[in-house]
Amino acid sequence: MIDIHSHILPGVDDGAQSEEDSLQMARAAVQEGITSIVATPHHRNGKYDNGRENILKWVETLSDLFEKEGIPLTVLPGQETRLNGDMITELEEQIILPINNTKYVFVEFPSANVPRYASQMLFDIQVAGYIPIIVHPERNQELIEHPSRLYELVKKGCLTQVTAASIVGEFGKNIQKFSHQLIESNLTHFIASDAHNTTSRGFVMNEAFETIKKQYGSDYLYLFLENSELLIGNQNVNRMEPSQIKKKKFLGLF
Repeated sequence: MIDIHSHILPGVDDGAQSEEDSLQMARAAVQEGITSIVATPHHRNGKYDNGRENILKWVETLSDLFEKEGIPLTVLPGQETRLNGDMITELEEQIILPINNTKYVFVEFPSANVPRYASQMLFDIQVAGYIPIIVHPERNQELIEHPSRLYELVKKGCLTQVTAASIVGEFGKNIQKFSHQLIESNLTHFIASDAHNTTSRGFVMNEAFETIKKQYGSDYLYLFLENSELLIGNQNVNRMEPSQIKKKKFLGLF
């Protein structure tokens, strides 16, 4: 299993605060059946800035540490960038780090709203040759209230990633409900942990995938598992067309 979203790098954001924390998270990840994990520290979110070089340095440090400790977990480089007006410039200057140096770029919205310029910036990112992945849209209040806005972004080429903990209800029932609506409407393409620690923000990937298999069947389970592999391999991911009835019900069209 591949986890494409985590905060396992020590001391760079609100995730692991020490190398020991990183080790604990790594051991927990292995217990979940995770074999590769993408380290995606926050960037340009108003509190943390983590450019490419800093991330690559820490990924190498952790890789050596895990090998030394005998932990069978591959660490891959990534970044969780808050949507901002300098993204194209930072992509050109190689400050923004695509996931595992692929064509895929994580984009985070503020929790309460979607900036007015979001659609244009996401379009510009695609023109620049990248595919934006909107992370944890299920936790964005504006998208919860107006899901058609997310539908339009996906229709225009964006991908989305839902958090495992959201699927199993750890962020509350409203977010859990919206997460399942996104799955049912084929408006998400990846499931990842967004793990920050081993206590309050753990992995829960197995529980989430068991829930998906039980409620939606093996096809959805394997689609999400395969998409994570395709992503880190820089290949085109699977996009399932939404059921027209489910889509219209989800968007409140009837």
